[in-house]
Amino acid sequence: MMRSLWTAATGMIAQQLNIDTISNNLANVNTLGFKKSRAEFEDLMYQNMKIAGSVTGNDQRIPTGIQVGLGVRPTTVHKFFTQGDYSNTGNPLDLAIEGDGFFQVTVNGEPAYTRAGAFKLNQDGTVVTANGYPLEPEFTVPPETKNVVVTENGHIAALDKNGEELAAADIPLYTFINPAGLQAAGRNLYLASEASGVAVEGVPGEDNVGTIAQGFLEMSNVEVVDEMVNMIVGQRAYEMNSKAIQASDNMLQTATQLKRA
Repeated sequence: MMRSLWTAATGMIAQQLNIDTISNNLANVNTLGFKKSRAEFEDLMYQNMKIAGSVTGNDQRIPTGIQVGLGVRPTTVHKFFTQGDYSNTGNPLDLAIEGDGFFQVTVNGEPAYTRAGAFKLNQDGTVVTANGYPLEPEFTVPPETKNVVVTENGHIAALDKNGEELAAADIPLYTFINPAGLQAAGRNLYLASEASGVAVEGVPGEDNVGTIAQGFLEMSNVEVVDEMVNMIVGQRAYEMNSKAIQASDNMLQTATQLKRA
C-alpha cells in the first residue's frame, strides 16, 4: 500500500483540528475576556531509505541521503493572552484589567480565574459573576448603597448618599508564570494547572500587575480578518491533502489494472 495514503490522511486530520480551533475562535468573537487559540503541529518520524554520510562502494560518502516523511500530528492548541479591546459601558460593576492579571472567583469551593469582569449583584447584594460565582474577596453591597466605586489599585467601596463608605475591600489580581498553561474550564473561567504554575496574588498597579478600570469591559482578542485568512489556508491545505489521497488512489487503480498483453 502506498505510504502517501496514510501521510495525506494525517494532514487531513491535522487540518480538521486547525479548522475546529479557528471555528471556536470565531464563535467567541464577542465573548467577554475570551483569548484566542492556535493549533500547532509537528512532522512525524521519517523512514531512512538511504542514510546521509554513508560510504559507497568507491569510498565516497552520500551527501544527502533519502528520508521519506510519514506525515504530521498536532502538538498543542496554544492560547494567547494578549489584551483585547475595551468597551465603555459605564456600569459600576463592569471591571476591566489593564495589563496582566486575573480576577479570582470561587466555584464549588475551589478557586477559578477570569478576565471577564461583567459582575452582578445576587439576592444578598454579593458581587458575583453571571453564573453566580462570588468574586474574591467576597464583597456585599449594603441595601442603602447609592454608588459603588472601584479604584485602579483595586479598592472597592460602597458609598451612601453622602459619599461615606458603608463597606470596603481590596480586590487583588492573580498572575501566573505561564498563563498559556491554564486549563480552560468554560464559562469564561480558567483553572490553575501544573503547567501554569501557582497563582501569585498581587496588588493592582504594583510589581507588573495590571490595573482595574471601572465601567469598562475587556472584549475578545480574536481578530476576525486573521481568523478568516487562517480558515482559508486551512481549508486549502485540507483540500490539497485530499487531492494527494485521490492521486494515490488513481495510481493504485492504474497498477491493479495492469495485465499481460
